[in-house]
Amino acid sequence: MKQLLNTLYVTTQGAYLTRDGEAVAVRVEQETRLRVPIHTLSSVVCFGQVSCSPFAMNLCAENGVALAFLTENGQFLARVQGPVSGNVLLRREQYRWADQPERTAAVARAVTLGKIANCRTVVLRGQRERSDGDGAAELGKAADRLGRLVDSVTKASGVDEIRGHEGDGARVYFGVFDHLMTAPKEEFFFHGRNRRPPLDNMNALLSFVYTLLTHDVTAALEGVGLDPAVGFLHRDRPGRPGLGLDLVEELRPVIGDRLALSLVNRRQVQGSGFRRTESGGVVMDDATRKEVLVAYQKRKQEEIQHPFLQERVAFGLVPHIQALLLARFVRGDLDGYPSFVWR
Repeated sequence: MKQLLNTLYVTTQGAYLTRDGEAVAVRVEQETRLRVPIHTLSSVVCFGQVSCSPFAMNLCAENGVALAFLTENGQFLARVQGPVSGNVLLRREQYRWADQPERTAAVARAVTLGKIANCRTVVLRGQRERSDGDGAAELGKAADRLGRLVDSVTKASGVDEIRGHEGDGARVYFGVFDHLMTAPKEEFFFHGRNRRPPLDNMNALLSFVYTLLTHDVTAALEGVGLDPAVGFLHRDRPGRPGLGLDLVEELRPVIGDRLALSLVNRRQVQGSGFRRTESGGVVMDDATRKEVLVAYQKRKQEEIQHPFLQERVAFGLVPHIQALLLARFVRGDLDGYPSFVWR
């Protein structure tokens, strides 16, 4: 379990990753700054001008350690992957399911139910925290609307109908997201979701955290032998991890959004840590990025009660557990996919 929680984030510009026996060494200006045994890692994420030797890539591939490259501001660039692992029969069954409307709808429905239910939990927590403050009434109405959407998704038959309800849920949730923040509005506000590039501080923070979560979920799916590119809620698109995005939907509110809100409301990140580029997009500075990475790792180490297993597990293990449960459903070992619903 310790291994599954350890991700090496390399943010120092000009760093070079090499193989040093059975360890990954990080060198800066010919000096070894860090040496991490490969068996203690689950993944390596490189930001910006960070390069890696072929031998270090091979070490990661041999040990099933995911290696990803992102821009300095967190935009995904590429992943390095070794030989495809897992049971070929599982992947073939996954592909068959993706072509069967009923099977596709079953997974899409479970994922969407988890997402909307978790969004509602986030909204209700926000309402309790400001029961007498501004926005409490709007948060209460949004929670009621999300509760009705849960019932609608349960009764939905086709994937297109489920996608419609998922879109409605996102509009309701993000429509009151600004009320969940207590930071000064001149520093952090939310007037709608935007990306590529994000146009305000909060969207920049959310996009960065979502990228980290997508990396972890995609690596978890690869670890159990599923193809991250072939999803059920998300349509196939070249270069997009459709199944990874499916599972991210149910985890974003509880892992991504709650982390971002905590960082803002507790003043762990400041508006001064963001800047606007010439293109109009907003990016984080190095210090803020490192603060977010540290907080994300700490979040992954927090223990929660898994709603299906009824056991105490670390948050960082949830993507791996959900990937395993989905694989068991596709294999026929489970009657349904139990989405992660946070309480």
